[in-house]
Amino acid sequence: MTREPVPGRSGRASPARRDLSAAVMAAFAVVLCLLVTLPIGWIVVFAFTDRDRSFTLANFRTLLTDPVFVEPLLTTFIIAASVSLMCCLFAAPLGWLVARTDMPLRRTIRILVTASFVTPPFLGAVAWELLAAPNSGLLNQLYRAVTGAGADAVLFDIYTLWGLIFVISCYTFPYVFVLVANALDRVPSELEDASAMLGGSAWRTARRVTIPLALPALLAGTLVAFLQAMTLFGSPAILALPAGFHTMTTKIWTLFQFPPKPELAAAASLPLLLLTVVLLRAQAVVLGRRSYAVVGGKTGAPRLVRLGLLRWPAVLLCFAVLCMPVFLPYGALLNAAFSRLPSELLTLDTFTLHNVRFVFLELSATKLAMKNTFLLGVLAATCATLLAVVVAYLTARAAVPGHKMLGFLATAPIAIPGIVLGVGLFLAYTRGPVVLYGTLWILLLAYVTIELPAAYQQLQAAFRALAPELEEAGRVLGASRMRTLRDITAPLLGPSLVATWCFVFVAVVRELSAAVILFTSETKVLSVLIFDLKESGDLAAIAVLGLSMLILTAAVIVAANRIPGFGAGMRLRNN
Repeated sequence: MTREPVPGRSGRASPARRDLSAAVMAAFAVVLCLLVTLPIGWIVVFAFTDRDRSFTLANFRTLLTDPVFVEPLLTTFIIAASVSLMCCLFAAPLGWLVARTDMPLRRTIRILVTASFVTPPFLGAVAWELLAAPNSGLLNQLYRAVTGAGADAVLFDIYTLWGLIFVISCYTFPYVFVLVANALDRVPSELEDASAMLGGSAWRTARRVTIPLALPALLAGTLVAFLQAMTLFGSPAILALPAGFHTMTTKIWTLFQFPPKPELAAAASLPLLLLTVVLLRAQAVVLGRRSYAVVGGKTGAPRLVRLGLLRWPAVLLCFAVLCMPVFLPYGALLNAAFSRLPSELLTLDTFTLHNVRFVFLELSATKLAMKNTFLLGVLAATCATLLAVVVAYLTARAAVPGHKMLGFLATAPIAIPGIVLGVGLFLAYTRGPVVLYGTLWILLLAYVTIELPAAYQQLQAAFRALAPELEEAGRVLGASRMRTLRDITAPLLGPSLVATWCFVFVAVVRELSAAVILFTSETKVLSVLIFDLKESGDLAAIAVLGLSMLILTAAVIVAANRIPGFGAGMRLRNN
């Protein structure tokens, strides 16, 4: 470890050995500010100006009076409210069964629920299209074959408002499940023991003690589900547009079709942004409540409710629920990928590898999309991890004045829906002095901005768990802050750094909302290629690409979960 430079006769350090830590950290702070404030600033500018850049409120009057915009707004609120209610009805009982009962296969069910996180919602929507399209859907064909109903008989029509609500709920309920299950895991057994000692039955204790303690987590999960459903683009674009209606995210996307209307797109994005901020703040307030305090040290393990004869029926109930987001969609994708026709049931006679050969050998866009996706995944994961580790160090160690503001900026992008960020970056970088539209750089900025909050939160938690004494020793021996971070702290954070990198890489591979606004023919990525193939109706090719994406992301997550400390920090964002 080198010592501090020895001042010369002039009393100044030698330029070759000057400590540049302050300058480097200031540069990181400037980059962080630009990432967050520039796109939002341009959204505000365009929302309140006309094409001549004069101040106006006409854009908002159009949004509030034109039925073309009012109807998508109302539809979005109906979808978000319905999804949050459905998630609570299914995820809360599932979380209680897994966390507080002696039901068998509880760990297996927890793992299967995480499979819903791995599945991009837009891919789940395609899978349910294969299952429940009115004419060609596998479930509707099976229904007609079993019941002998006519060709027009439909068991489930996915191209409806309730079909869209159902599909979004399938890939949103894990958020509620995780919050509720984790809250129930932390309920001290002493409180339930006290209830039992006072004569309370198991069900009365659950109703009067356990459930009220988990209620804040349930309310927070409801807000998360509402927020996810409100800002989602992929599933509505795949199911709502063919059904003939819009949500706010799909309406914003259409405003970039020819002729583009960026002012209206900015005005439509701003309410989504503000409502997201309000909901996230409400979630923080709800989760910040403390319904109880444990005094006297470590609490006992949760006391499990014995289900008796209901143990295996409860398992069947859980697997029935998991059929909706996991088993049936994955089966539909496998069927479409290896069958001659996506709507034809896979048998030995209909099995084919033609779809795989077509996607990887004949479809010219595949190679470019996979190359762009892999390159952007590696670069975004590296940049986001590097930026997050420096900012987390500055905030956790209070190393610079204004470190709290840096922490706020690092977490602020979580309040920016992907489609809104895409609009902001489009407005910011389609004109001088820096024009990035049409290059991979603008997608890289979008990915780093979207995934920065999760990377920062995970690494900040790792820093707080790391004692600062070794860093202080390095500083005493003359090392700069940057060298201390590089040579001492970063190696100690190795598992967390690798886990963060893997998380960002996986999230980039499955991101669609911002990419669909920012891509061009030369910057297309896998998620956008799947979306384009959906518009052309090539469901077999989508199934092959979707399964490839799932295998890649699942492999990375499995590898990362073997890293100590990864699972506790993992947070996934849907598209």
